[in-house]
Amino acid sequence: MPEGFSAALALPGLWGLLGAVMVAGLVFGFAGFGAALVFLPVAVALVPPELAVAAFSVSALSSLVTVVPRAFGQTDKRALGQLLLAAMVSFPLGVWVLRVGDEIAIRWAVSGVVLVTLAALIAGWRMRAAPRPVARLGVGAATGIVGGATGLTGPVVILFNLGAGAPAAVTRANTLVFLTFSALLLLPHLWVQGLLRPEALWLGLLLVLPYAVGNRIGQALFDPGAEAIYRRVAYAIIAASALVGLPVWT
Repeated sequence: MPEGFSAALALPGLWGLLGAVMVAGLVFGFAGFGAALVFLPVAVALVPPELAVAAFSVSALSSLVTVVPRAFGQTDKRALGQLLLAAMVSFPLGVWVLRVGDEIAIRWAVSGVVLVTLAALIAGWRMRAAPRPVARLGVGAATGIVGGATGLTGPVVILFNLGAGAPAAVTRANTLVFLTFSALLLLPHLWVQGLLRPEALWLGLLLVLPYAVGNRIGQALFDPGAEAIYRRVAYAIIAASALVGLPVWT
């Protein structure tokens, strides 16, 4: 048995991670966002932040099969490309912060970003920047820094997309595809800085199945007519995860 696989199986918090990632996939499937917001606060409380971020980035690639094929045709491909390009350029700085930062500080940052994002979503706050290339590049760059440091590639882009004035279907598709592709683009930066270790790869692979199952269930449950209900459920789950992840409990 490969050493990295054995190490992943021996993690004390493995069952908690498997449960959290399935719930994260469920939320992502029916709400179109929130997987990292649900998973990472819990994960960084169970394992070192760099391991949690790397493993989740691997597991999120299952969305290439479960989510992207349906959503990609509805995306604004030019806008999506600009956001991804800028994020890819700024990922190294964020990953460096993840690599050298204090573990407790990263945990505070993860839960803090999640709670601020949740408050903004509940309050209806949106970025009002015009959806022009320069704005997208700035948002993408900010996403790369925040996402590289915490694994949370969604918050900045979600708030920007919601305020961009695009049709709801396009906004949802842009967000779904961006989150999946950004996870893919984050992996080489994690590898270059030594954070994509065998244990993280194996843990990510262990998380793929429950994440994919959650995704499928979430998509099956999704009903555009009940979107407000799904959003409230997602908010409640995200809030619980962020509170559980605060480093005041352990």
